[in-house]
Amino acid sequence: MHVDCDGCAARGPGCADCVISVLLGPPAFVEFEDQEVEAMAVLADAGLVPPLRLMSTRRDQGFGDILKVV
Repeated sequence: MHVDCDGCAARGPGCADCVISVLLGPPAFVEFEDQEVEAMAVLADAGLVPPLRLMSTRRDQGFGDILKVV
């Protein structure tokens, strides 16, 4: 999974409670392996971290994996 905060429609107001900001601060670019994405989802489901708030603003440019996470 590739996380590009520049392409996130929730950037700005959504950054404060996004798991990326909690873990690393608001980055310009983050990339996670599938196992890391699954681990973040488990932590979010348990209420230990906020969920990933990424919403891609790009349409149909190979960002399917990102859109599945939202």
